[in-house]
Amino acid sequence: MQIKLGAIDLRFLSTLFMHGGYVLDFSNRTFASFFRTELDVDIYDPLYELEGSSKANRLRCFWSKADSATIAKSLQALWEYREAVRKEKREIETIPDAEVRLTTLIAKLRGNIVSKRNEVPIETKTKEFGPAVFDKLTKDLLAVSGLPAQRRGYEFEAYLKQLFDCFGLAAREPFRNVGEQIDGSFVLRGEVYLLEAKWTNAQTGVADLRAFNGKVLEKATWARGLFISDSGFTEEGLVAFGRGKPIICMDGLDLCDAFAKQLPLNTVLDAKVRYAAESGAPFRRVRDLFPS
Repeated sequence: MQIKLGAIDLRFLSTLFMHGGYVLDFSNRTFASFFRTELDVDIYDPLYELEGSSKANRLRCFWSKADSATIAKSLQALWEYREAVRKEKREIETIPDAEVRLTTLIAKLRGNIVSKRNEVPIETKTKEFGPAVFDKLTKDLLAVSGLPAQRRGYEFEAYLKQLFDCFGLAAREPFRNVGEQIDGSFVLRGEVYLLEAKWTNAQTGVADLRAFNGKVLEKATWARGLFISDSGFTEEGLVAFGRGKPIICMDGLDLCDAFAKQLPLNTVLDAKVRYAAESGAPFRRVRDLFPS
């Protein structure tokens, strides 16, 4: 089945790759060379002038005519070019979650995830996770707990990326925007979640919850957040934090219970998201969501 770009997709891609009638920093010559080399396409063929002769209009026209696999290939090539230029100039990324959103779109075009939000991603339908997978995840988590305090936080973030990748959640490593640190991000059912990870002896209180909620609210309106605190959350903090926030919470006991019950992370997060949507509360334990 061919998947085409929607209006929201095109708006995002225009912000990412275009300014006015231009595409990135391409001249007419380098634009033609790029498409010829990367896609074996003559972008200056009259076929791609139906929406106008500028580079941006040619690109939009190309996307409207190409099959989904070719569109995905073009997006990947444009992103790699954009990143090479940005890093060469040492510029800061100005579009929140640009890489995660583009990766999700490319995956959808390639058929790796479905486009309807109420369907299960294809990879979670077809991939089986046996006891050995959950045993390893448990063992690796215990290994993190045995590390010196100054290393645990960093290793916990690396462990979580491994965990998200294991279940096909398009994890992204920690990144820094101007003035703030984000511990990573991932994609669940086409929705982008920012991640806050904390491993301290004390339980997490309301101040940290509110600080993370502030980070999420400053991003795009569709951004959500997952706060994982290995030591858990104080009851007073959860009450003071309140309801109706775009945040779900998870603790170390949740992870251990999920692995013991051999529950894929996708399944656990889906249940937490549904509970939060129905109750407004950010936290409910895995053992309560899956009592059997």
